[in-house]
Amino acid sequence: MTTVLTPASPLTAADRCDRCGAQAYLRVVLLSGGELLFCAHHGRKFEPELKKIAAEIQDETERLTSAPSTASEEER
Repeated sequence: MTTVLTPASPLTAADRCDRCGAQAYLRVVLLSGGELLFCAHHGRKFEPELKKIAAEIQDETERLTSAPSTASEEER
């Protein structure tokens, strides 16, 4: 059986960690169906176990360290 996953949409500030309620940066699509959302902290904490049950892991934790873009002087 082949499973086709649709492209996941980017996580937003409205997506919250299922463990603590902080902003989610990881979406885990489960082999059994459904998904779980985790903040970076809980994503790292549960990563070994999640890899065993995940069909896909969408990791957006790089957004935590990337510098925000700023408007140039001309745009202001």
